[in-house]
Amino acid sequence: MPSTLNEFLPFVSGSVFNIVAALVVLTIVVFVHEMGHFLVARWNRVRVDVFSIGFGPELFGVNDRHGTRWKFSAIPLGGYVKFFGDENEASTGADDREMTEEEKAVSFHHKPVWRRAAVVVAGPAANYVFAIALYAGIFMSVGMAITPPIISDVLPGSAAEEAGLQPGDRVVAMDGKEVSRFEQVQHRIPLTNGASVTLVVERDGQRVETTATPRIQEVTDELGETREMAVLGIAASTAGQDNVRLGPGEAVGEAVAHSYFLVEATFVAVGQIIAGERGTEDLGGPLRIAEMSGQMAELGLTTLLLFMAFLSVNLGLINILPIPVLDGGHLVFYAMEAIRGRPVNERAQEYSFRIGLALILSLMVFVTWNDIVNLIDRHLTG
Repeated sequence: MPSTLNEFLPFVSGSVFNIVAALVVLTIVVFVHEMGHFLVARWNRVRVDVFSIGFGPELFGVNDRHGTRWKFSAIPLGGYVKFFGDENEASTGADDREMTEEEKAVSFHHKPVWRRAAVVVAGPAANYVFAIALYAGIFMSVGMAITPPIISDVLPGSAAEEAGLQPGDRVVAMDGKEVSRFEQVQHRIPLTNGASVTLVVERDGQRVETTATPRIQEVTDELGETREMAVLGIAASTAGQDNVRLGPGEAVGEAVAHSYFLVEATFVAVGQIIAGERGTEDLGGPLRIAEMSGQMAELGLTTLLLFMAFLSVNLGLINILPIPVLDGGHLVFYAMEAIRGRPVNERAQEYSFRIGLALILSLMVFVTWNDIVNLIDRHLTG
């Protein structure tokens, strides 16, 4: 830990920069999510009482001509939209007071179940659309890194050498999925977490299939952090690397594919953690987001926007999980209501929401503790 004033001041200034960068990133991503709910609610003629960035006491805000209170709240770790007729900010129940017909017409809980479901789905959907738009915009304006999947070097004693891979081999498929860029290999090998992978390479005009078992090694990433990950032991030639600006159609296609890969990678990693095949050190919370936001901001606007898109995909994914309190939990209750023809018992919903809230809070405590431990470890060893 910093022990002198000269060491401490850069640490503090760096932390402030990280926090500011994180607040900007999170505010935009949360705003997009809540705006999805808001716009579809308005489209369905639901009155919106509050649009809040953050939770807790209001810091400042303003009312619009429709009666919506737009505000920033003290705890900037999320946000919410409160609809007319909601019992509370989490939409965990309906206001049980008697309403006039005019009030019922704009009450969220008096809308047909499919309209309520559309409003709920709109939040995560907005995050995916936002991420795809960011990726596509970057691929069109800045370009997309494209490296031919040709092996230029095989490290001695590596998993690649053991599998018989050779310099000059062109990787054409991995576990049955077509490979057109070396970046696809770089992204997918760490997800194996040391499990065997089937590779098809083109060599001297012939296709050769082989099985490689990546090895878990300590690797220092581009941000200077050391972590254990699966490594194959191959390198690509930078001579053929190019940064290509894509046309609108191709850019959107690649953006959708990249967003899908992030969702797939998250599910794979979480499954490996649950199965005990992967550690929890990569799970990050607000402190980790703040640190990474600062690092990405220092690397430039494009890198920060890519990180924002990554967070947007993850926020959409987390919210669609079938956990009470989250959007996915609401959708489960709406699906049951549609099947049964009547809402789920209010007491059952109440207990489910309590359990869901306990799960979310427990996860927040865990990932924050994880952040603190990792930060301490890095400063002590640094």
